[in-house]
Amino acid sequence: MLIQHFQMLSRYNYLANCRLYDVCSLLSDVELKQTRPAFFKSIYVTLNHIMIGDRIWMGRFTGKEMSSQGLDAILYDKFEELRAARVLEDERITTFIDNLDDDFLKGIITYKNNQGKIYSDPVNLLLAHFFNHQTHHRGQIHDMLTETEITPPSLDMHRVISS
Repeated sequence: MLIQHFQMLSRYNYLANCRLYDVCSLLSDVELKQTRPAFFKSIYVTLNHIMIGDRIWMGRFTGKEMSSQGLDAILYDKFEELRAARVLEDERITTFIDNLDDDFLKGIITYKNNQGKIYSDPVNLLLAHFFNHQTHHRGQIHDMLTETEITPPSLDMHRVISS
């Protein structure tokens, strides 16, 4: 059951990102990068942050931990490059989650966070955090979109998955 739950979250992640990027593509570069009252200060930096987080966690899940360039780094200067990378990352996430097994879910991952502190946590908790992190920051972007003339998309899970 837990594997199916994570597969549902993976599908939601993919579809929610598609909706969000479709709407963000309607904004100008200036609007995307405009400083706003949010933790990562703009829609664009927050989109990049989600990608950074996804890559860090996917590296931990696959045993190929990567060093962080900083949680507010800009990985791609152009929106369309970021969007293309997002599609590839979501495909990678989906493939990984589609191939989960019970042994992996019962495991523990030891990793070093961005401050250099070592943690050991259960995989099932880390996967839940992984998807929650994405949802949390998509919510921040959704809020920033309300400050534009673009209507934010519905990101309610039961509406996104069933449409």
